Amino acid sequence: MEIIVCIKQVPDTTEVKIDPEKGTLIRDGVPSIVNPFDEYAVEAALRLKAEKGGKVTVITMGPPQAVEALRKCIAMGADEAVLVSDRAFAGSDTWSTSYTLAKAISSLGKFDLILCGKQAIDGDTAQVGPGIAEHLKISQITYVQKVFGIQDNTVAAERGVESGYELIESPLPVLMTIDKSCCVPRLPSMMGTVKALKKEIKTLTVNDINLEPGLFGMEGSPTRVKRTFTPQPRKGGRMITGEMHEALDELVKTLRDEKIV
Repeated sequence: MEIIVCIKQVPDTTEVKIDPEKGTLIRDGVPSIVNPFDEYAVEAALRLKAEKGGKVTVITMGPPQAVEALRKCIAMGADEAVLVSDRAFAGSDTWSTSYTLAKAISSLGKFDLILCGKQAIDGDTAQVGPGIAEHLKISQITYVQKVFGIQDNTVAAERGVESGYELIESPLPVLMTIDKSCCVPRLPSMMGTVKALKKEIKTLTVNDINLEPGLFGMEGSPTRVKRTFTPQPRKGGRMITGEMHEALDELVKTLRDEKIV
């Protein structure tokens, strides 16, 4: 079984800063991590590999330093890793990113299953995984809470919805986006870490992928972000003190003066 896991290197959320002039994320000197939801996807892939055999390949699109995120996945137990990296991909929105990743996946050959985290913590759009499925014209199961296994070229999964859950079966190939309730990601082992350090990471550039002109990078991105900013801190309120009945009277008066009630 050929399983592909799409991951993303994201800024550590506790360290995110925004350039007040450019309105863009400041990435220089900011620690980066594997998108946490993607680690659940890697774990789900490794469990399916243990059950059915085969190979797990992790793939990411990003700058050269994203190779470190791939190495962590190798240390967890993935077999191969692919970095899709080229300055021509800069400025890609979710549509352009999903298109580029879909084309990169197609260039790798046959696959049975694609797993993604349900969303990335920096953008929170949850669009890239489903977009990949659309570009590849395969079925998709989103917000997967449990994977029951694969039998007779069919996968069964539990999908979370607002009212509870759905039980879905789909023939392979299929793309699934994995929620954190699906499993607990394993920690990289010592042997896995040593393997990851020695592993050669394959890199695909714009010349290695059969992309249509005008459909990738900023040129192929229909989304335009006009402004990004950090909300100003809220001003502190006023503490009302005194006896209970006096404090209540003062509170009601204040609410009326502010036309809240």
